[in-house]
Amino acid sequence: MNKDRLIDLFLEAATLKRIPRTGWGMRGVARVESVAEHSFGAAFVALALADTLKGTGALGDADLDLEKVLVMALLHDLAEVRLTDLPASAVRLIPKAVKNQAEASAMAELLVPLPTARRWQALWQEFEDRSSPEGRLVRDADKLEMMVQCLHYEQAGSRGLGEFWQAMDQHRWYYPLSAELYARLRAMRPEHMDS
Repeated sequence: MNKDRLIDLFLEAATLKRIPRTGWGMRGVARVESVAEHSFGAAFVALALADTLKGTGALGDADLDLEKVLVMALLHDLAEVRLTDLPASAVRLIPKAVKNQAEASAMAELLVPLPTARRWQALWQEFEDRSSPEGRLVRDADKLEMMVQCLHYEQAGSRGLGEFWQAMDQHRWYYPLSAELYARLRAMRPEHMDS
């Protein structure tokens, strides 16, 4: 094990604390959360969703693998260390295959120092592909956390965030619980906000 490479990974991952979530800043939000703040929020939402769904039958006879859920949630935006947080306006201009390949390459390079690199890369890919119940749950958690933050910004006086709600109104939720929670969040918006 190369300890210097591990330290390099720690230092590079720490930059997520300084990378702002670009979409909020483009909409005029004054104090924008970092990618690291969002990643923590998404991990917490994913953990809470998984715990709430446990034993409800929503997943058939199986329960979610909490380790997979947490690894996916913590890693889901790690590639942004190298690629930054691309706002939706930029993502629309980049072919999906190009963006996916760039993220996969960044993840592969970042995780090299870890003994679990291949497993974690595979779990990250499950999240990206939504190919497992855990990946789909973390995708829901990622979107729910974003809308929790959106509501916080609006309650603090930010305007012009209606497009986030409009986009999420069209979003396909994987779990009914996620759709119900989104509907509750949307109902909590200040009355004077646009759409």
